[in-house]
Amino acid sequence: MKIVLIGYGKMGKAIEEVAVQRGHQIVLKIDQPNLHEFTKENIANADAAIEFTSPHSAFENVKKCLAFGIPVVCGSTGWTDQLEELKTFCRNNNGSFSYSSNYSVGVNIFFEVNKRLAALMAPHKEYEVILEETHHTQKKDAPSGTAITLAEQILEEVKRKNQWVNKLSDNPADLEIISQRVDPAPGTHSIKYSSVIDDIEIIHTAHNRTGFATGAVLAAEYIKDKKGFFTMKDVLGL
Repeated sequence: MKIVLIGYGKMGKAIEEVAVQRGHQIVLKIDQPNLHEFTKENIANADAAIEFTSPHSAFENVKKCLAFGIPVVCGSTGWTDQLEELKTFCRNNNGSFSYSSNYSVGVNIFFEVNKRLAALMAPHKEYEVILEETHHTQKKDAPSGTAITLAEQILEEVKRKNQWVNKLSDNPADLEIISQRVDPAPGTHSIKYSSVIDDIEIIHTAHNRTGFATGAVLAAEYIKDKKGFFTMKDVLGL
């Protein structure tokens, strides 16, 4: 495959390494110094684009790729209030678009475990639930997109919780997300159910960025010849 990287920070470099190892070619790298090169002509020969930038630029970057007719994988978080608009744009332009708050294979299995545990715990009101996430200090959004996905999964099952909040709360209807930013920390997410009798806790800890990069490349391989909107559930067949 010929891949365009949009965003060439730490994640972009990790994606490049994985893509090359899997026999793909990086034909263009777009970052702040060369934004003027992000044109239809320059990416016309690419099979897919992989976008990891910031909450402020992701929407327009994905929209441009779809307008240019290039399948696009997006892993930027913090902008999903506009996701439905991009899904519609993708559909109207017969495009191919993949979005996940986290492309790690392990995290996506963790999502499924989280949903199952939440369903099992829902009837047991004696357990209080809290979610914690730790990332490096350069992470631009808090809570993380992964933490929000985990929280929304819990809210779907545990009906005594009405909303998530990114702080400690005295309201028993709030699902607390505690965010920490320390270095070095590629990412840890934990969900704990606590009672006076015992605790039940599940944890996912990333040791490096390779898992996220591998998942993003797998997603690009998956959507290359498809049309529509996809997530890592589709890519992994979950």
